[in-house]
Amino acid sequence: MEWSFLAAEELSAALRAGEVTSVELTEEAIARIDRDDKVINAICVPDFDRARAAARSADQARARGEDRPLLGIPVTVKESYNIAGLPTTWGMPMHRNYVPSEDAVQVSRLKAAGAVILGKTNVPFMLRDWQSFNEIYGTTNNPWDHGRTSGGSSGGSAAALASGFGALSIGSDLAGSLRNPAHFCGVYAHKPTFGLVATRGMVPPPAPALPVDGDLAVCGPMARTARDLTLLLDVMAGPDPLTLGIAYHLTLPPARHQRLSDFRVLVLDEHPLIATGSAVRAGVNRVADALVDGGARVERHSPLLPDLTEAAKLYAQLMFSNAGARIPAEAYEQLRTRAAGLSAGDQGLDAARLRGMVLSHRDWIEADIHRELHRHSWRRLFAEFDAVVCPITPIPAFPHDHNPNPEQRRLDIDGVEYPYVDQLVWAGLATMPGLPATAIPAGRSPEGLPVGVQLIGPMFEDRTPLRLAELLEQKIGGFQAPQ
Repeated sequence: MEWSFLAAEELSAALRAGEVTSVELTEEAIARIDRDDKVINAICVPDFDRARAAARSADQARARGEDRPLLGIPVTVKESYNIAGLPTTWGMPMHRNYVPSEDAVQVSRLKAAGAVILGKTNVPFMLRDWQSFNEIYGTTNNPWDHGRTSGGSSGGSAAALASGFGALSIGSDLAGSLRNPAHFCGVYAHKPTFGLVATRGMVPPPAPALPVDGDLAVCGPMARTARDLTLLLDVMAGPDPLTLGIAYHLTLPPARHQRLSDFRVLVLDEHPLIATGSAVRAGVNRVADALVDGGARVERHSPLLPDLTEAAKLYAQLMFSNAGARIPAEAYEQLRTRAAGLSAGDQGLDAARLRGMVLSHRDWIEADIHRELHRHSWRRLFAEFDAVVCPITPIPAFPHDHNPNPEQRRLDIDGVEYPYVDQLVWAGLATMPGLPATAIPAGRSPEGLPVGVQLIGPMFEDRTPLRLAELLEQKIGGFQAPQ
């Protein structure tokens, strides 16, 4: 039997039943990587010797009667996570030789749960792209079309899952970096509520692995089924043991509903700042039709929805203020001069990003207050709805575009060009207020490319969009292996 595309849940059952060993699963995964990854290039740092040793240990532990959540399951880890003894570069050539001595907290949790780590997956330079390529490890190709991106920044992880290179992976998300690759490669991902998953050790080299959460950014699970997302989130979730974990334990509330007919869902397929491509719109509508057919209450408009234009600009300011804080002083002063030259009437996304790069602390506090107002608006909305269904990005996976200047790249949406960076507005809908969002497959484009949508849920009620994802998987189907 071939095991590579089975869910982690199914593999665990087979391991418990003695139908397969972890060593056999690991050897099959390694053989598949050796055979197929030459053209995909998802696994940038293999760790096969230690994986084999971990698999042997897992089989021995099971023989002793142990049974942990991921015992013996082959998984991969995004390159940006520290794994002791392996390089962490974030795709930056100047750090190609940086090797941390301590595991990231999420790597430690994977190992404690019994997972077998096959290696690390590819990322873009500094994790700043919706493509995964860098000078150290090269380009990760989409398993459905090798001439197209696998997404970013967790593109290596999504491509690995779609190719059968392990049952699970962990990634991170600031600008859709979990959801975008899942959409492009036809797999599942979950962006947790901000602060739900400890991020220590998911840090650019050679920065120290401190127990702090950077604004907006989260770590999260990726899988080939919705139930596997929940399985992995339960391993990952919880406060850092060095800080809040000293005093608090996590208890996530159950999903609001168990039946599709009980869900109240707001469906969005239009954004005021960017068009929605026909293939993505069809995916959103396919999910909406399934919800209606399942008896859910579905609405297309609500006065409770926060202003999408204001939300996108606020997100741009907050996100780009992070980038501006880390650039050299001379470049920063040049940006300040450019920002000062903007007219007061220039309220576009480009202007919001530029102003964000040089945001003063006082202005950041003001932006943060506006974010809290948006969060409160979302609380009111989620008193009337259980989830929001919307695009992740406007189009399916696009052809590789390695123009070193992202401002010169263009996104082709049904024959009309848009600024490349503007595609982040849909991802920011959940990221800016810190809401959980689950990416699910929602069909194929006319060219046969995967199309996904995101299910945004109430803050700290992550099981609600995850349960909805599971019900929709039963209704419309889920992952399919590339042909």
